[in-house]
Amino acid sequence: METYKDHIIQSPDINAERLETLRNMFPDWFTQEGKLDINEVKKAVNADSVDETERYEFRWFGKSKAKRNAFMPTRATLHYDEERSVNPETTGNIIIEGENLEVLKVLLKSYRNKIKVIYIDPPYNTGEDFLYNDNFSEGRQAYWERTEQSEDGISLDTNSDTSGRFHSNWLDMMYSRLLVARNLLRHDGVIFISIDDHEIHHLRKLCDSVFGENNFIANIVWQKRTSPDARCNLGAAHDYILVYAKDNELLKPTLNLIELTEERAAEYKNPDNDPRGRWASVDITGQTGHATASQFYTITTPSGKEYKPAAGRCWALAKDTFDSLVQDNRIWFGMNGSSIPRKKVFLSEVKGSNAWTWWTNKEVGHNQAGSKELKEILGTTDIFENPKPTRLIQQILSISSKPNDIILDFFAGSGTTGHAVVNQNIKDGGTRKYILVQVPQATDENSNARRAGFKKISDITIARNKAVVEKVKADFNGRILTPEDQQQLDQLGFKVFTLAKSSFPRTDFAPDPEKSEEENLELFRKYVAEKEQQLSMGFDDQELITEILISRGFMLTYKLELQPSFTDNTVYLASDGTKEAYICVDNSLRDSTVDYFMQNTDTKFICIERAINSTQKFNLKNRMQDKFFSF
Repeated sequence: METYKDHIIQSPDINAERLETLRNMFPDWFTQEGKLDINEVKKAVNADSVDETERYEFRWFGKSKAKRNAFMPTRATLHYDEERSVNPETTGNIIIEGENLEVLKVLLKSYRNKIKVIYIDPPYNTGEDFLYNDNFSEGRQAYWERTEQSEDGISLDTNSDTSGRFHSNWLDMMYSRLLVARNLLRHDGVIFISIDDHEIHHLRKLCDSVFGENNFIANIVWQKRTSPDARCNLGAAHDYILVYAKDNELLKPTLNLIELTEERAAEYKNPDNDPRGRWASVDITGQTGHATASQFYTITTPSGKEYKPAAGRCWALAKDTFDSLVQDNRIWFGMNGSSIPRKKVFLSEVKGSNAWTWWTNKEVGHNQAGSKELKEILGTTDIFENPKPTRLIQQILSISSKPNDIILDFFAGSGTTGHAVVNQNIKDGGTRKYILVQVPQATDENSNARRAGFKKISDITIARNKAVVEKVKADFNGRILTPEDQQQLDQLGFKVFTLAKSSFPRTDFAPDPEKSEEENLELFRKYVAEKEQQLSMGFDDQELITEILISRGFMLTYKLELQPSFTDNTVYLASDGTKEAYICVDNSLRDSTVDYFMQNTDTKFICIERAINSTQKFNLKNRMQDKFFSF
């Protein structure tokens, strides 16, 4: 049945999709009016009673509302900002200025199940952090008023540690965003979340709830300081990075080895002067779960000492394999020839090592290194508190991403993740693309950031990554460029988008809760007839195109190519590498343009609904079927 919702541009309604899935699987759970009967669901769990039973779960005040906020569709959109973009025609990188929950919802249309790695460094909730004000239900204008009428950006709610809802406020903020972000991850995707001791225990429970306890991967401990904090009797020298998979079984095969550090490489010695160079020895015993008879035998060392596997263990090598390794001098019995045998692994054969959960500042940098990097790239100091070092994010990327993956950071801050993606691409020849999201949070009037000209945190995000482009170009200057070098230069840059109200006045329509769906549809049509004519002069064509393409599932890397063969209308060919469609946002569609698409029904075509009369719309829909779409 047609309703007013069919005509409004908004992000996917996750709750509606979930209900439709339930309706298809369990139609008996729904009433004749199409409503979910919660008692029927309870009966499926416990046929003897419809009473809710107690169970273990992580709850806090506001959890249900936060979940509703996550699954409530947004009518916001994104506007392309060409002026602040860098190399937009060749880059695949994106920076979005806007409140991140709404941005994540907008991205669902184009990026659901497409993000391989998410890294976020959210507020740590220390009692001094800013929290996000999720004030975006339909009909609310607070965000737009703050962003459009204030040059200083938006003000965010603080979360004082004297608040009775101190932890609940923070959990509300994180829960809704993680719920949406999970839908953006690929099935083999992974999320890394930086956090400190203030909320680590709550975040672990929260992620168990969102991603599933079985999808917990690791809790990495990162050494963020090189010396004790003089302000504390027992100063914290570390932060945590929680790691969760969308699907643990699918993620594991995609994880990569990491490059050996100098410290790890130093463990390789050559005590027997083996001509093949330095080596390290590894244990050759294993568990007996899947062992065969060939893995149970006695080993006699060169000195005559005998060894058998310990109880519950076996040799990891079959007898024939062990004997061949002995002949190749790949089994080490110790300097005196009587130690328990171990296998020699040569440094020259090692492609890398498995990552572990202890990351030292020597391996990945520390807070001071992050601050130094930001100062060097932007030429000013103390404009952002404790930016993460790029080596830390690069370590994450080297473990979890392949060269052509998409990386998302929706608490972008100073933009370290974008910087790290560029560095990692140069290091391994990759073509990774980043999406950074940063709320336009105002910098303090008396801060170094404001004195340096940065009115908003998002200004720092953009400026840093613009400076990264210039630095890389300077580094390549004077070289004889290889095709690989040119590829790295071509993909530098980013397209900037800003979160914005829809260009279509129809999205402001509010249904009357006292009226039926049919009555609201009629009200909607009257509303559109009165309001939508404002579209002719009030908005930029490119803004309309961006909004329409996003709503049709085009990725933000889309390219527009003007089609000069159309002489009576301005028509573009839009393509994002996967989707392709012709689009026209003229106020009136000429007969010659209509005739072209009536004859070329193998193409997709999008136009503004009020640009065509009812006859043209009927003919196009009849000939092109689902390849024609009008807004």
